[in-house]
Amino acid sequence: MLEDRTTAASSATVWPAAYPQGYAVVDVETTGLGRDDRIISAAVYRLDARGEVEDHWYSLVNPERDPGPVWIHGLTSDVLEGAPLFQDIAEEFGARLEGRVLVAHNAVFDWQMIAREYARARSEAPVRQRLCTIALSKELGLPLPNHKLESLAAHFGVIQQRAHHALDDARVLAEAFRPSLHAAAQGGVRLPLHECRPLTEWTDRAVPRQQPGYGAYRPTSWRPARKRPSCPYPNPGRYEEGKPLKQGMRVAFSGDTSVERDLLEDRAIEAGLHVATSISRLTSLLVTNDPDSGTSKVVKARQYGTPVVDEAAFGQLLGDVEPASEG
Repeated sequence: MLEDRTTAASSATVWPAAYPQGYAVVDVETTGLGRDDRIISAAVYRLDARGEVEDHWYSLVNPERDPGPVWIHGLTSDVLEGAPLFQDIAEEFGARLEGRVLVAHNAVFDWQMIAREYARARSEAPVRQRLCTIALSKELGLPLPNHKLESLAAHFGVIQQRAHHALDDARVLAEAFRPSLHAAAQGGVRLPLHECRPLTEWTDRAVPRQQPGYGAYRPTSWRPARKRPSCPYPNPGRYEEGKPLKQGMRVAFSGDTSVERDLLEDRAIEAGLHVATSISRLTSLLVTNDPDSGTSKVVKARQYGTPVVDEAAFGQLLGDVEPASEG
């Protein structure tokens, strides 16, 4: 019934000429959330310009290390041992992304993981734009209790069969994205597209780490070739405890984070926040897991009375950022 209603509505909709010509709905399962974590499975549903499924693809990936939280994704070392390495599937994976907009739920995370794997393989993913379904649901003003995939699926009557299985998560997202796309087209909503910038400047750290069953594993680091976009919203002032963040607020980060810094900064930017590299009297919020450290940012925040929250609290706040005031 949902598909029938979507098809009927789309037939009466003048499709926006600026909308993309095709989409690749992606989900990856990983060994964790950090810079050195690896993809262990990947799935792609290719959709046409109006969100109709063309085909789908799925592969396990040997991460050459421990699989991480097996209790979440269910993929053990034994299961992954005979799987192809990422460089073995990179060409086929890329062929399914090429010329399309990458669509994912919390797309900046999936994109960062994919971009890093291609950097390891001394290559680049052939995709130039991404669309986050969380951002799209906010643009559409969907009445969701939270921004979990299961809530988006339930809103559109999509039944999830195997949560945290890349192929089923990609299917669920594809089925929820189609009516979202048609609602956007019908309402003349500009799609929240963001540039996908490849990661460059591969370097190996000096100290290898031993992983059971895989020999020496050498963590790596990359620097993204990019310039941060300027925030389009005015600064509404400081964050107040108990209240939501608001677009335009200036947020600074200090110290180590469990989720890599680039990912946190990208999430903040996509939510409409201004990422500041230093602390001033205009800074709205400092994010740090060590508020008692003597870093220059923490010291200045103390001097200026800048509010401070930890990484976990900031992650919760990012889920409900108020739009900037009009005018």
